[in-house]
Amino acid sequence: MSYGTNIGDLDRRAATYVDKILKGAKPAELPVEQSTKFELVINLKAAKQIGLTIPPNVLARADKVIK
Repeated sequence: MSYGTNIGDLDRRAATYVDKILKGAKPAELPVEQSTKFELVINLKAAKQIGLTIPPNVLARADKVIK
């Protein structure tokens, strides 16, 4: 299982920072932003190999399930 930021969202945020810097903003003056999109990924194959059973309600909440 992994719970973390959405990589696509991080890429978009990085692009906006680059855009602001190229338009003349000083990097030191740009605010630090926290991610707002997170995702839960469950690897069922790995869970079965180590003997874990993931409850159906947790699987239903996952953004991505690797079979």
